[in-house]
Amino acid sequence: MYSSVVKRRMTGLRRILPGLLVVLCAASGFASAQSLDALAEEALSLGDTTSVMVQQTGEVVAEAYAVRMHADRATNIKSASKGIMGLLVGIAIREGYLDGVEQPIGPFFPAYFVKNPEPAKEAITIGDLLSMRSGLESTSRRNYGAWVVSDSWVDYALRQPLVATPGEQRIYSTGNTHLLSAILTEATGMSVKAFAERYLFGPMDIDIGGWDRDPEGYYFGGNNMALSPRSLLKLGELVLDQGRYGEAQLVPAAWIETSLGRYTRSRYNPYSYGYLWWQHQLNGYDIQFAWGNGGQYIMVIPALESVLAITASSDVPGGATSRGGRQQLFQLLGERLFPLLERRLNDNVVGSGY
Repeated sequence: MYSSVVKRRMTGLRRILPGLLVVLCAASGFASAQSLDALAEEALSLGDTTSVMVQQTGEVVAEAYAVRMHADRATNIKSASKGIMGLLVGIAIREGYLDGVEQPIGPFFPAYFVKNPEPAKEAITIGDLLSMRSGLESTSRRNYGAWVVSDSWVDYALRQPLVATPGEQRIYSTGNTHLLSAILTEATGMSVKAFAERYLFGPMDIDIGGWDRDPEGYYFGGNNMALSPRSLLKLGELVLDQGRYGEAQLVPAAWIETSLGRYTRSRYNPYSYGYLWWQHQLNGYDIQFAWGNGGQYIMVIPALESVLAITASSDVPGGATSRGGRQQLFQLLGERLFPLLERRLNDNVVGSGY
């Protein structure tokens, strides 16, 4: 008698259990969605952040914007554009415009080096520029103002003294990435903007909202490019998918892997550096990101199949660009946002029947 009752109850439980699991998963997903939106809003309050977009498995799962900002409004992403310069170099190598990362820079600047022969500088490689190990004195920070008011940004960067052996010490300098812009222009016979639109932005349906040029007409390599948060998400998705966008392999997968290598570390923060992309481990999650002054980020979290686009005003001191503001943002992401994304990813796997 007892066993038959138990058997009937177990049979009934088995009948309702699948539906109950669906309800529980749906409720969990709803709660996670609410929490994700709340965290995006909270991140928006840090520093002078103007937009936060979170995408997982190809779907935007949370977003928040400051007044007058929206997903398709272009904003200056500052040095986060360095990560894009790195992608363009990889494409140029694939297309045969460049030989590879060991190629020396001397032949791209014959006029300068005829007047100023310096074999050590001529032997600096494309890879040295990509990893910020050219050895040249920086044009950033205290030297930035004098550099950008000069008549030739290229010559100014090349005139900087060698303060380290090329290929060894990391010295952050936007002069390095501007030299890459000039190299791409000379190698391809087109402006770096035209090259980017042909091989990267055009296929991804990305519009450039603005991009500064130097007095000689070279587009600013690694700074002052304007893109929308939605475009940043697309670029992050490209990196997450190993250079593939839709059905097209826009950037070689091997180049993405190479770019995300750990070649050096900064003296000023705990992050590693590859070819113009940063790497860090945040609460056990490996992240890769392009990073610009003020708090601009294209952030990729492979284990969570997620991409973040974050923009901020770069004109407000002490905002998301400050060490304290950045720590607050990263703490919120690592300790609170990433676990929610992991839960959501696991819920989706359960819901799919796997």
